[in-house]
This record gives sequence, structure tokens and C-alpha cells, in this order.
Amino acid sequence: MVYAIVRASGRQEKVEVGSVIQLNRVQAAQGETIELPAVLFVDGDTVTSDADKLAKIKVTAEIVKDLRGPKIVIQKFKNKTGYKKRQGHRQDLTRVKITGIK
Repeated sequence: MVYAIVRASGRQEKVEVGSVIQLNRVQAAQGETIELPAVLFVDGDTVTSDADKLAKIKVTAEIVKDLRGPKIVIQKFKNKTGYKKRQGHRQDLTRVKITGIK
């Protein structure tokens, strides 16, 4: 079992070859390949966390498509003052497929 923990968009994600994850929007076109930095690498019983060895590990991913997340509604209300505020937000996301861990 080979997998890696990668740093992606300010979070850490566990990825294997063939897995599909969603990241914050990446400025790349559909079909392009990007590299994600590894934080931890597991190959069977061998666990690698040394920074020098992790620098040699390449985790490549292919951009599948850009999409938007679910709508989040933000409501603010203060009692007895007539203050009400409502706004929404949809995060820009990118769906990525992991193509290789070397």
C-alpha cells in the first residue's frame, strides 16, 4: 500500500494513485499536470518523514475540472436594533486526479 500526505491549498490530504481530491482553485488549465509537495510518504511498512528524502518524492496530479462549492449562507442579527445582514459565499474549487507518486 503506497500513499502520501501532501500539502494542498493550505491543508493536508491523503492521496493514492488514482484518487480524486478537491483543492482550492489552482491557476492551471484543464488537462495540465501539477506537482504537490509531500509531507509524509508511506510505502508498505516504510514511513518517510525526513525532509531531504521527501524533496526527492514527486506527487503529480492532473487537473480534471474547475467547479464551485456549495453555497454557504452567512446571517447576522442583533436583537432590538433592527440590524440584519445576509450574504452568501461559494468557494472556487479545482478537482484533481493523482496520476503518480515517485
